[in-house]
Amino acid sequence: MCAFNAGRDSRHNLMKKIAVLTSGGDAPGMNAAIRAVVRTAVFHEMEVMGVFQGYQGLIDGDFKRLHVRSVAKILGRGGTILKSARCQAFHEAEGRKQAHINLVEAGIDGLVVIGGNGTFTGAMKFGRETGFPVIGLPGTIDNDLSGSDSTIGFDTATNTVVEAVDKIRDPADSHNRLFFVEVMGRDSGFIALKSGIATGAVAVMTPEMNMSADDLVSVLHAGEQSNKTSSIVIVAEGDPNGGAFEIAKKVQAKTSSYETRITVLGHLQRGGAPTCFDRVLASRLGVAAVEALRQGHHDVMAGVIDDKIELTPFDLAIGTKSSINEDEVRIARILSI
Repeated sequence: MCAFNAGRDSRHNLMKKIAVLTSGGDAPGMNAAIRAVVRTAVFHEMEVMGVFQGYQGLIDGDFKRLHVRSVAKILGRGGTILKSARCQAFHEAEGRKQAHINLVEAGIDGLVVIGGNGTFTGAMKFGRETGFPVIGLPGTIDNDLSGSDSTIGFDTATNTVVEAVDKIRDPADSHNRLFFVEVMGRDSGFIALKSGIATGAVAVMTPEMNMSADDLVSVLHAGEQSNKTSSIVIVAEGDPNGGAFEIAKKVQAKTSSYETRITVLGHLQRGGAPTCFDRVLASRLGVAAVEALRQGHHDVMAGVIDDKIELTPFDLAIGTKSSINEDEVRIARILSI
């Protein structure tokens, strides 16, 4: 899971023109990554083409040259100036073939893709079939890619959840209510766990923690014994109990002690200006991606592990499930009493 000789070739000496795209769900900090890719390439006297609408743009040849001024004042903007889309055609070999033809005809020597699991699955297939140099940057709020301690957008999304839950706590306390707050994360509980600790949630329910509705009721009853009159439960959208609405129904069927309310934060978590952490992370990774291409690396994701840039093959980045911090799980349980 490091920068290694495998996945390198000699074409870096000839690399003069690269392209960059964003794909899948947007994440705060993607624009900062685009900016870093463009400015690093220009610094090294390389030309940069922006690909619009993700992999669909590759297939349609929707390319536009980007300059230093093209990416001015986007460092703190949410979303992605290159737009993003999910592209069914890129799942097919014919679609990937057309994308390769368009890149070659445009004189592009390498590609930087910013996204998550689906983005890297497509990039891996594309690289293996065509031999075209591709470097990935982890842009997803879910933080579920192996090979980076944090993904671009995760810190911002978690802070958005914390801010929202802090506001929800006021009516929860005022009306002695039990609030279930559902957060994103697909089948991973990173956002739920971090925000649960940061907001003092009475319980955190994630796919990894295996807390049942009965377990939750026991926790709530224990809170009643210590005169707790309101509570916040953070639920990851991928929790096996079925999400916040289903869990609330199960709890209501088992106890009448609380008046319950449910808040699904949804796409709120993918919006807003990126935090300082995400801006710096995206900037570091954008620089690393261009330099990795220049050094001849391909079919790898650039990430940060223990504050160092590391390159991880796509198959490991998407095929090795990231584990939530067991010590944080323990801390969440201790502090919820």
